[in-house]
Amino acid sequence: MRLMKMLLILSLLAGMIYLAGCQGKEEAPSRFPESKLAIFKSSSCGCCGIFSQYMGREGFDVSVTNNEQMEQLKAEHGVPPELQSCHTTIVGDYFVEGHIPAEAFDKLLTEKPDIKGIAMPGMPSGSPGMPGSKQGPWIIYAVHNDGSTSEFMRI
Repeated sequence: MRLMKMLLILSLLAGMIYLAGCQGKEEAPSRFPESKLAIFKSSSCGCCGIFSQYMGREGFDVSVTNNEQMEQLKAEHGVPPELQSCHTTIVGDYFVEGHIPAEAFDKLLTEKPDIKGIAMPGMPSGSPGMPGSKQGPWIIYAVHNDGSTSEFMRI
């Protein structure tokens, strides 16, 4: 009888341990496994954290770094002042400035244009990480290697 109780207890414990191991968070496969998104933001910015969570849910591998020298970081990567937003993402050799939807990242990483990066200035209502509803189209600009800009896409 004692042996039966012991076997029953051990079986229950083994089952609980097995089930506990199955409770882990399943992650979506990365959209672009070779392209990690490094998001830089000031420590006081809350919308940037929401944006990074959105990109993670969209299947991107994301890291977030608080940086109190954002102006310097933007200048080093060639983000024009008139196109700046609250956070800067570095992915490969590109910068991505602002609350840009995942589909623009898809286009950038699929087409791999010869540019410095893309930007959506300001903090448009309804964009990823921002409250409110979308008010008209979002224009995302390409920043070329010579510093000139053109429309990259409209969402």
